[in-house]
Amino acid sequence: MSTVVEVESVIIGSGFAGLGAGVELLRRGARDFVILEQASRVGGVWRDNVYPGCACDVRVHLYSFSFFPNPDWSHTYARQDELLAYLERTATTFGLTPHLRFGRKVVEARWSEADAKWLVRCDNGETYRARFLVAGLGGLSRPALPDVPGLSSFAGPVFHSARWDHAVPLAGKRVGVIGTGASAIQFVPPLVEVAKQVLVFQRTPAWIIPRRDKPIAGWVRALFRAAPFVQQALRWLIYWLHEARVPAFTTSTWLMGLASRLARKHLERQVPDPTLRQKLAPAYAMGCKRVLISDDFYPAVSKPSCEVITTAIARVVEGGVETTDGVVHPCDVLVFGTGFQVTDVVGALEIVGRGGRRLAEVWRDGAKAWFGTAVHGFPNLFLMTGPNTGLGHSSMVFMIEAQLAFVGKAIDIVTNTGARWWEVRDDAEARFNEHLARKLPKTIWLSGCRSWYLDERGQNVTLWPGFTFTFRAGLSRFDKRQHHLEGVSA
Repeated sequence: MSTVVEVESVIIGSGFAGLGAGVELLRRGARDFVILEQASRVGGVWRDNVYPGCACDVRVHLYSFSFFPNPDWSHTYARQDELLAYLERTATTFGLTPHLRFGRKVVEARWSEADAKWLVRCDNGETYRARFLVAGLGGLSRPALPDVPGLSSFAGPVFHSARWDHAVPLAGKRVGVIGTGASAIQFVPPLVEVAKQVLVFQRTPAWIIPRRDKPIAGWVRALFRAAPFVQQALRWLIYWLHEARVPAFTTSTWLMGLASRLARKHLERQVPDPTLRQKLAPAYAMGCKRVLISDDFYPAVSKPSCEVITTAIARVVEGGVETTDGVVHPCDVLVFGTGFQVTDVVGALEIVGRGGRRLAEVWRDGAKAWFGTAVHGFPNLFLMTGPNTGLGHSSMVFMIEAQLAFVGKAIDIVTNTGARWWEVRDDAEARFNEHLARKLPKTIWLSGCRSWYLDERGQNVTLWPGFTFTFRAGLSRFDKRQHHLEGVSA
C-alpha cells in the first residue's frame, strides 16, 4: 500500500539546483520540506560523472554558490571530486541532511484540484502530498545514447561517459570512443595515457580554445581565507569577463570571427600534422555548437597510439566498429561521449497540472516556460534550469540563484496572502516566449549547424539568448500583472 507523507514543499534532485532550493527555503524560515533524490548521495551531475579528467569548464570561483564561497579550490577549473565534496559540504553546513530522502525516484507529480496540492509519487511506493513543488532535475542527468546498428552484438564492455565503469581495465586495450563533445575532450587525454590504442570516431570537429587551467597557489588561498572580499571581487571580475562574450553569440556574431582566429592558432600550434589538423578543423561558424576548452586534447589525439576517424559509422560488429567505407576497426571496449538529453527537460517524469494537462503534451511542439521557471496551468510548480535557461558563455549557478530568489519570493507571497495557489498568467508566458522567438534567430546558435542546443524541430529550447543579468532582473520582482494568485482579489 502506498504511504502518503504530508509536507509543505517537495524538492526533486540534490544537485546545485536542489540543494540551493533547500538553502533558500531554510533561509526564509521554511522547515517542512523534503529533497527527494533517486541516488544514495547528493551531487547531481558531479556525483554521476566520474570519468577520468572530469572537471567543470567555467572558472570555479564563479561556478559555485555566491552564499557559500570556498577559498580552498585547488585549480582554476575544479575537478569532479572537489565539486562533489563542495556540494556535500553545502548539505551539511546549511542543515539540509535531515531533509534529504535518498533512493526516491520520482515517477509522477500530479496536481490535486480538490486540495490544491501536488501528489508526488516515487517508485518505492511513497507518495508526498505538498503545496509547492520544485523540480531540480538537471539538464545533464540523462545520458544520450545514439541508436547504432549492431551495438548489442559487440563482445566487449560498452558504457557512456556519465556511467563510467571503473571495473573495466583499460590498460593495454583498444578503446573506441564515439563522440567528441565536452566530456570526450576531457577523458580522451587520460585514456590515451593508459590504453594500447584509442580510436576516436568523430562526426563533427569541435571549436576548441585554450583552457589555461592552473593550480591556485597556497598564498592565494590564504588571502581568500583572510580577506573574503578579495575572492568576491575575483568572482565579479570573472563574471563580467564572461558577460562580455554575450554579443559574440547574440547581437554581434561577427565578433565570433575574432575568437575563431584564437581557436585556429590553438589548433595549428598543438597539431603539427596537416592531415590530422584538417580532420580537426571545424567547417561551421564558431559558437553554433558548444565551444570547448582544452589544453591537452589536441596533443593527446596527435600521439601515435591515437587515431581520429572521420568516416561515418555504419554499424558495430562483434569485434569493433565498421565504418561506411567497409573497414572494421578492432576495439576491445567502446566508450560513448555523446552527451545528454538536454532538450527533454523532464525526461520520463510524468507531470500533470490543472485539468489533467500533461506537461509532455503541452510541450508537444517544443518546451516553453516563463523565464524557464513557470508554466501556465501548473500551479505552485517551479522548474529549475528549465527551457532556455542554459548558457553558452557563463555559469549555470548564477542562473540557478536567480531562479531560487524568485522561488522563495513566490512561496512567501502565496503563504502570506492566503492564496490557494499561484501560477504564471498565460498571456505573460506567451509574451515572454514571443520575445525569445524574436531574439533566437539572430543568434549564432541558429546559424545552420546541428547541435544539442536544438530539439528535433530545430528549435533552440536550451539556451538563454542574452546577458545573465537581464535574466536575473526579469525574476527579481513579483509583478502581479504577470501572475495569478487564486483566491486573492487583484
